[in-house]
Amino acid sequence: MENNIIQIENLEKVFPGKDSTVVALQGIDLGIRAGEIFGIIGLSGAGKSTLVRCMNLLERPTSGRVLFDGVDLASLSRRELLQVRQSIGMIFQGFNLLAQRTALKNICYPMEIAGWPKAKMIERAKELLDIVGLPDKAGAYPAQLSGGQKQRIAIARALATYPKVLLCDEATSALDPNTTQSILRLLKEINQTMGVTVVIITHEMRVFERICHRVAVIDQSRIVEMGDVQEVFRRPQSAIAKQLILPQGGAVERMAGSRTVRIVFDGMSSFEPVISNMTLECRTPVNILFADTKNIDGKAFGHMILQLPEDAAAIERIRAYLESRGITYKEEEPDVHTANA
Repeated sequence: MENNIIQIENLEKVFPGKDSTVVALQGIDLGIRAGEIFGIIGLSGAGKSTLVRCMNLLERPTSGRVLFDGVDLASLSRRELLQVRQSIGMIFQGFNLLAQRTALKNICYPMEIAGWPKAKMIERAKELLDIVGLPDKAGAYPAQLSGGQKQRIAIARALATYPKVLLCDEATSALDPNTTQSILRLLKEINQTMGVTVVIITHEMRVFERICHRVAVIDQSRIVEMGDVQEVFRRPQSAIAKQLILPQGGAVERMAGSRTVRIVFDGMSSFEPVISNMTLECRTPVNILFADTKNIDGKAFGHMILQLPEDAAAIERIRAYLESRGITYKEEEPDVHTANA
């Protein structure tokens, strides 16, 4: 089980309705390793939120097993399950803070349920306020906090009982891009310094690219692809992964990238549209800064300098494409002088 802290086996979740049943999850097999940041991506309605809520049995599976630290959660009594849930923190898109409680008392809430002594609760809450960067907000009410501050308090609350896992259900979807980045840095720091396993679901691809170690792609209630983030982002295999990961859009009016790559044509067919195929397959625009190629008996010789986009994932896809085709290339400094090429 590869030291999996969460192991899901043949999980199915069906919601009965008046006229028909809805199959939210089907045949899910998934292992999440202790200490990693694991991402789950998919379109709306694919089953992401249901899957993450099955991990702590907020949603009970119709069939299959959810094991936490080797223990089948469905086999536990209500009291035992509540005890295990102290090891599984959760944060939500809507923050879910209690409006009539201060930030400090919101953080204390799970400790109250666990029966902690008051002095120990307050000490832990103040420690967590420091960790999330809001030591001066202990007495503030949710209405007095920004969205990012609310999510930091929610994270502090989720960490109150020293969880082993933090489940993040669309935790950055309601935040602006700058605030999102600060929350991601905080989650990464928590993962690195506390060893907390983090499970993230979101529609924002940059979240996975920047902090996740591995990712699962879910489509129509099933896992269709899973692997290391860099591999999935560089070479998405499933149709839905390509739709989610590879950029879509219209014409590019201006290229802002500062990185360049020199492609060497050393005898490949002159009739193979290398650059066109690369931009189509990678769905990434490039700018031809310089070209000096010759057609000799139907074979191309020479070189070309391309300006690359800023997107790191796009550059990785271009590298992967060139390597897969056996095309010689070399990344160069951004101040390449084409006149001397």
